[in-house]
Amino acid sequence: MNERTNRPMDKFLVAAALALAVATPAAAAAATVTNRDDTAHTLIVTEGGQQVELSIGPGESIEICPTGCFVTMPNGDREVLTGTERLEIEASRGKIF
Repeated sequence: MNERTNRPMDKFLVAAALALAVATPAAAAAATVTNRDDTAHTLIVTEGGQQVELSIGPGESIEICPTGCFVTMPNGDREVLTGTERLEIEASRGKIF
């Protein structure tokens, strides 16, 4: 073994760094919505018991639902998002990737 990594202080620092890495939450992800249509659409997003209407313009992309939500699409379809999906709107329909 390397003499340097065998010292008690080095072992403590490695253990502390590992504990910090495990305890630190990862960056929050969010679902990405892209409107591929030539017209704006409105999504109804229900998150944490709150309902919000979000307008998304033609060609625009937005991020929503970092902790998960229900989304009502422009055509009335309803989807559950966990916050990691890519949602594309085309012909007023949502498609999840």
